[in-house]
Amino acid sequence: MAYDEVLAQRIHDVLDGEPGLTSKKMFGGLGFMVDGHMAVAAGSGGALMVRVDPADGESWIDGAAVAPMEMRGREMSGWLLVDRSALATDEQLELWVGRGVAFVRTLPPK
Repeated sequence: MAYDEVLAQRIHDVLDGEPGLTSKKMFGGLGFMVDGHMAVAAGSGGALMVRVDPADGESWIDGAAVAPMEMRGREMSGWLLVDRSALATDEQLELWVGRGVAFVRTLPPK
């Protein structure tokens, strides 16, 4: 299934003007990279994949709208999957995109 193009555009709008921003199609989604590190990605079904500090991510998991990201049945440390229900408003999307960007800004540029 392809990524949610409406979500991808909303992410693009939030990140417009962000220094070092690129986007790339990968794993069936559209990833948004900052200085070479993927911060967030638009996935299928309107879900948002967010890269976070693993220590912070644990506290944001609620078991409903925010869950650990899984790939091939394995939990991906430092990645969360945010359901579209938690992204309904621009403020909610900005919060999650901001968390992803803030974390990758702590990493050395690639």
